[in-house]
Amino acid sequence: MASQNSVVFEDFFPAMVEKLGADGFMKELCNGFRLLVDGDKGVITFESLKKNSALLGLQDMSDEEAICMLREGDLDGDGALNEMEFCTLMLRLSPELMNSSMKLLVEAIVNF
Repeated sequence: MASQNSVVFEDFFPAMVEKLGADGFMKELCNGFRLLVDGDKGVITFESLKKNSALLGLQDMSDEEAICMLREGDLDGDGALNEMEFCTLMLRLSPELMNSSMKLLVEAIVNF
């Protein structure tokens, strides 16, 4: 059960991958990045995330949730998300895609 202050994430990604294919899905993730990016800095900052999150239906995201999202995805420690970090974070948020990826990896190793 989600707490009253948490963002509820429904995992539509597997259906999107099935419908769009891997390339189409990645293009859509990149489009999502462009919606949230700070145009001057070329990365998603706290400010750009808060300003543009309503475009993705996340207008009720708290400051704490925005900060947690940035921390979770910030692989290089600069306090912002570049396109690769954003796409990686989005994939990590999809348990079904992660499980599918793991199964494919195991199959590839076994068949190698």
